[in-house]
Amino acid sequence: MADKSHEGLKWIMRAGYGARGAIYVLLGALTLLAALKSVEAEGTKDALASLRDEPMGVAALWAIGFGLLAYMVWRIVAGVADVEDHGTDGKGLVARAGQITTGVIHGGIGISVFGLAMGGSSGGDSAQDWTQKLMAMPMGRYLVAAGALVLLGAGIYYAYKGWSGKYKEHLRDAALTRKLDPVLTAGLVIYGLLLAVVAFSLGIAALRADPSQAGGLGQALHTIRTMPFGRVLLGITGLGLLGFALYNLVEAAFRVIPRISGPNVKTLAARAMS
Repeated sequence: MADKSHEGLKWIMRAGYGARGAIYVLLGALTLLAALKSVEAEGTKDALASLRDEPMGVAALWAIGFGLLAYMVWRIVAGVADVEDHGTDGKGLVARAGQITTGVIHGGIGISVFGLAMGGSSGGDSAQDWTQKLMAMPMGRYLVAAGALVLLGAGIYYAYKGWSGKYKEHLRDAALTRKLDPVLTAGLVIYGLLLAVVAFSLGIAALRADPSQAGGLGQALHTIRTMPFGRVLLGITGLGLLGFALYNLVEAAFRVIPRISGPNVKTLAARAMS
């Protein structure tokens, strides 16, 4: 790729991570509000719908939608061109397939954000809707179960990525990234645990052939609130979601792309080893 292509891909990547960061800033703030007041914790779709009613909310939704499409482009290009040097062995191909898959998923979310910006409905639980559609298909229960396993794997991966510090391999060593390191770790671990809760609800739905058992992030947050000391746990979760939002914003500014950034850029992981 030419230098202009490199710079273009960097900005696409930054827009994508920035859009993800904006979504989780909103979700984390609303989760904290739910912990402090007697209001229901909201999922991603409802949180974005609430943004639409705010001043400049529609413009913000369009910006987030385009950012998520940029994230889709970044992940697909990264997977196809292997700009992060995952390689062509079995492990590398799985990682690259995961990049492409997450890109397509975020592209779908981006399109739904455009629908909200144009006044589309925010009602209903999207996880239940999709589960119901899948279960109506041949082998539908098995498809939902497979989706639950994939989501559980993603949750374990995010938690491991945070706990082990593996994310440091892709972050440039800088005073700000060093200072924010503990917050990024907590954000990734809590986000991974939330994905695991969502995966569990999908697994129950598949086991019982009951789409109403499926829930998205909003249902996961509601489950946390119903636990003993639920409001405290929900507050911690809200802070964790803000930490995950910060992780995405830091990625937007400091992510190292091996085939583009070059071999001389020092990462947080390299600093920890030195």
